[in-house]
Amino acid sequence: MTKLKNAGAAEIVREVADVIVANKVYLSELDGKIGDGDHGFNMAKGFGRAKERIDGATETLDAAMRTLSDVLMSEIGGSMGPLYGMMFSDMADALEGAEKIDAASFGRMIRTGLEGVREIGSAKVGDKTLLDTLVPAVETYEAALAEGADWSQALGRMKAAAEAGRDSTLDMVAKIGRSSRLGERSRGVLDAGATSCCLILVALADGIDRRIAQ
Repeated sequence: MTKLKNAGAAEIVREVADVIVANKVYLSELDGKIGDGDHGFNMAKGFGRAKERIDGATETLDAAMRTLSDVLMSEIGGSMGPLYGMMFSDMADALEGAEKIDAASFGRMIRTGLEGVREIGSAKVGDKTLLDTLVPAVETYEAALAEGADWSQALGRMKAAAEAGRDSTLDMVAKIGRSSRLGERSRGVLDAGATSCCLILVALADGIDRRIAQ
């Protein structure tokens, strides 16, 4: 079974941070159509600061996620900081102490992150939130492994499910948060949280896939 060394895998989180920073304007433009308009800038601030504090050459993936969680929960504004902070904290918990990461432990990691988000929020699939990306991505990954897919194939299916979940929010009416006040006027815009979640999951999957292919 393909395995990835946990030590040094922190560089993957730095790569995820680069993707979020590169998309800060796009994410804030999306958010500005039906929300506060600060999602991308807040996310980029948090991920950018975390990247500066992570030693990708030596740190483990869970240590880097712990650093990211701490920054997101304590140093950025908006409602998404606590949600993503809890997600990364729980993901770190799932990997803590592991010398190697494989397809199964990665699956436990993202499942634990999903459950963490669910515990602190009332949203569900269909409410036009990050769960519309995260839930199908996790469930598709788990189903792929159960069907006998290898790690790379499962990651590919997870990415496709994340992108489809993000796109599904375009025709949804927001039911949670500030954008829910707009009712039907929130339809026709991608949810910024679902979009940032997709960026995170795709970058995470790409980072893993590149390393296991070497």
